[in-house]
Amino acid sequence: MTSPTPDSSLLGPADVRELAAALGVRPTKQRGQNFVIDANTVRRIVRTAQVHPDDVVVEVGPGLGSLTLALLEVADRVTAVEIDDVLAAALPATITARMPERADRFALVHSDAMHVTELPGPAPTALVANLPYNVAVPVLLHMLDTFPSIERTLVMVQAEVADRLAAPPGSKVYGVPSVKANWYAEVKRAGSIGRNVFWPAPNVDSGLVSLVRRAEPLKTTASRREVFAVVDAAFAQRRKTLRAALAGWAGSAAAAEAALVAAGVSPQARGESLTVEEFARIAEHKQNQPQEEESA
Repeated sequence: MTSPTPDSSLLGPADVRELAAALGVRPTKQRGQNFVIDANTVRRIVRTAQVHPDDVVVEVGPGLGSLTLALLEVADRVTAVEIDDVLAAALPATITARMPERADRFALVHSDAMHVTELPGPAPTALVANLPYNVAVPVLLHMLDTFPSIERTLVMVQAEVADRLAAPPGSKVYGVPSVKANWYAEVKRAGSIGRNVFWPAPNVDSGLVSLVRRAEPLKTTASRREVFAVVDAAFAQRRKTLRAALAGWAGSAAAAEAALVAAGVSPQARGESLTVEEFARIAEHKQNQPQEEESA
């Protein structure tokens, strides 16, 4: 393993390639692996995430540890969740070798992030991650839902996914990810990342998305599951009016219209024009349905 340079313990292009070669790791498209090889980029991500010295950061998909090391420079603690057997086995040694004075502040969870329901140590206050494009949205929503202590999130995702997450109502790319992310947080684009900071270089640009958790949960008597059911139904048939698109959800087009009118939403509107608050009001007015309790 390459020894850390005097001015930095972070991984550069040669370090990343040497580590990968030593481990026999070849980035796979199946897991959307593109390793960051630029120290300035990971430090920029940490700054943009506004990581503080008292933060407990959870990172999903740390890979070879480029971002992990940058996070450990600043945060109080970092817990990394890694699904890959080889990468998970190697990461603690990389941390110990390059940042020994912070090794006791690092924890590894070898698991699929979609199955993680608890983390070691103090509750996380921030989520910072370079998320593979193929699982970015479900992983993000799962982590926000499972760990309500996460106040700030910064994820690096494919530019198209970043645009969708941060899209406002009325935008052409506003959809299910936009609404569901807004259930938890204020969402905005926080920058763009070029292709040359990755190995291998992807065929698409990447974007940073900032999510700051709502100070107070959305005021609604409907559960998250009930609201998300309306959202899924509304966007399953984007070109249809809500009266038609929600007919299956409500039981009939007439029942959908009744719920929409009661919620103060035009039956002729389409899902891409509604805020998450409006979706919640529609969920509240679903008729003749027993209230389903949220599963744990």
